[in-house]
Amino acid sequence: MHRLIDDRPLSESSLSADDARAAYVDMVRTRRFDERALALQRRGWMSGYPPFLGQEASQVGAAHAMADDDWLFPTYRSNALQIARGVPMSDILRFRRGYPEYHSDHDVPVFPQAVPIASQIPHAAGAGMARNYRENDEAMVVCFGDGATSEGDFHEGLNFAGVFDAPVVFFCENNDWAISLPRERQTRSDSIAAKAEAYGIDGLQVDGNDPLAVREAVEQGLESAKEGSPVLIESLTYRRGAHTTADDPSAYRDDDPDLPEWRSRDPLERFEEFLRAEGVVDDEFVDSVYDDANEELTEAVEVAESGPEADPDELFDFVYGSLPPELEAQRQQMHDSIENHDPQELDR
Repeated sequence: MHRLIDDRPLSESSLSADDARAAYVDMVRTRRFDERALALQRRGWMSGYPPFLGQEASQVGAAHAMADDDWLFPTYRSNALQIARGVPMSDILRFRRGYPEYHSDHDVPVFPQAVPIASQIPHAAGAGMARNYRENDEAMVVCFGDGATSEGDFHEGLNFAGVFDAPVVFFCENNDWAISLPRERQTRSDSIAAKAEAYGIDGLQVDGNDPLAVREAVEQGLESAKEGSPVLIESLTYRRGAHTTADDPSAYRDDDPDLPEWRSRDPLERFEEFLRAEGVVDDEFVDSVYDDANEELTEAVEVAESGPEADPDELFDFVYGSLPPELEAQRQQMHDSIENHDPQELDR
């Protein structure tokens, strides 16, 4: 398994002190985003939210490995990865309130978040094949959880990528739980990475709570993918919170997981301790990072709240070129419901 923290000093890695500080900054930014988003959901600001507490190192490390023109195929939980790639926080917050996904004019090459499990995997393989036809230089990074490996889309995406040499890094964040289903009930394979062999591609495991190790692994994977050899990377991490705000993990998961300490420990605390021991950060730097993150979040919420109202008709406008009678009837029902809606009903 690929790892830096606990195994070797920063000086023996391919990364610099500036790289390490940049990873820390984005881990703090995304941790504060997750905490604020959860608080906003709890007071009714948005209807639902999928926390990623504990997966910041995995996602930030992967984001920092990508070149500017590499395409990201995220899931509904890849918010830290998107933020670290440059997607404005306000875009993600507005999306969670039911607005169109990208409100700003950012130019980050990122596909819409995939909510159906594993549906983004064939999309990434197809985009990689298209890249080959066009003879471009970019690669695709597609993110998914361990539960997605039980879907047919996982098999189809990896099989196509392997057969057609698609430049794709398949990035699996193995949280050890697919909602309430533990990994040992998900597969009999020794690991997710081992599944790569069936598709004739390389697979590797990385300490997903070590952002620098994740960055190194994904950089290596991207280099291989761009040369025509797709890669499956299993990032071993552990989501510390619920699957979503509608989930109660205490019903199926112990507070003290049967996992090694490096995997279940808070990755931000672990990384900060490493950086302090390496002399890379100090109190002044850490305090300034948190201050900046809080200020950024305040501005992001203000932007999300001040944007234009969504038009309910957009739910129907972009589904078909010519709306079929069934959906036309549903749209009329929606308009009737809005017209007859009593706002006081929500207050009772």
